[in-house]
Order: sequence, then structure tokens, then C-alpha cells
Amino acid sequence: KQWYQRRVRGLNKELKDPDITTFVCVCIPEFLSLYETERLIQKLTALDIDTHNVVVNQVVYPDKTDTGKVSCGLCASRSKMQTKYLDQIADLYEDFHVIKMPQMPLEVKGTKVLKRFGQFLVSPPDMNSKSVHDLVHDL
Repeated sequence: KQWYQRRVRGLNKELKDPDITTFVCVCIPEFLSLYETERLIQKLTALDIDTHNVVVNQVVYPDKTDTGKVSCGLCASRSKMQTKYLDQIADLYEDFHVIKMPQMPLEVKGTKVLKRFGQFLVSPPDMNSKSVHDLVHDL
């Protein structure tokens, strides 16, 4: 029993040490996901567990025509809806490291695609000058 208690105390200490453990919260820019992420961050903060990173997954960056018009109505609608939640994320987590990951035009599985996706986590692409198709055209 004493071994178990020492082990639990040791794990608790490790969870609260930001040099050893940090939580990276992952969400999508929609109401319920943002709500649940905020609940998680509040709980982790109350437990003194480091969480200063948020990955926002599946952000829609619609393709545009040469004249700058969005070429897909559904994409424009999703992007507009997501913008509201992305703005809320920016306000709520202004002191956090927030990474916006684009909705990929293909399923994120397999070694090549996962490696590329991982590169985006380290160095997010500038989606103002690229199409999501440009990100994976060589895969």
C-alpha cells in the first residue's frame, strides 16, 4: 500500500512539473469542441498542470479563383462559421501557443502524409498564399 501511495505522489509530481509534462489540447473550430477544450484547460489549470498549447485541427481554407472569389459555396460557409470560433480561440488563448492546422484534402494516414502533417505542427504553413492542395501535391 505504501509503495502505491509513493508511486501516486511521484506521478502527481511529474504531472505538475512543466519541464516533464505539458498537455497539448486539440480541438476543431466549432462550438462544442471549443467548449470542451475550455473545460479541460480550466480543470488542468486548477490541478496545476501545464497546458499552454492548443492545436486547432481541420481549419477550412477555401480555394479561391484568380479573382479572389471562393470557388466552393460549402467551403465559404464552413470557413465563415469557423472564423467566429477561431476569433474566440484567439481571445481565450492569447497567451497560449496556438497552431491552426488546415483541413487536408486527403485522409491523414500513412507515413508520408503523417510526416508532412507533423512538419506543419512544427512549422505551420502560410495559408494566405497557398491552397491546401499545394501542401500535399507531391504525396
